[in-house]
Amino acid sequence: MTDEITKKIIGAAIEVHQILGPGLLESVYEEALCHEFGLRAIGFERQFAVDVYYKNCVISSQRLDLLVEDEVVVEIKSLRNLPEVAMAQVLSYLKATGLKRGLIVNFGEKQLINGIKRISL
Repeated sequence: MTDEITKKIIGAAIEVHQILGPGLLESVYEEALCHEFGLRAIGFERQFAVDVYYKNCVISSQRLDLLVEDEVVVEIKSLRNLPEVAMAQVLSYLKATGLKRGLIVNFGEKQLINGIKRISL
């Protein structure tokens, strides 16, 4: 089964990367990707707050870069080499939200296809 939502997200990200290229700040890519989502009528929430619980107590809050169509967590990076902690970060977001799918989009890669990581629970 293909995942149409992640396919649309990746298509939008590729468009942004083709126009802007690598080397800009994450915030620039986030802004451009949100604009592209709007052009493609892809629903999203930006800097979505998620509470972190410990023994039934809220101890902190995290902010997801993007929550797309209330189903997919998107973490935006702009790094030459993606650190392993990025995967752990998205996994913690998925656990906190109860969602099953996430994407790390690293705009720092020369070819964006090498900077896309899918995460599923």
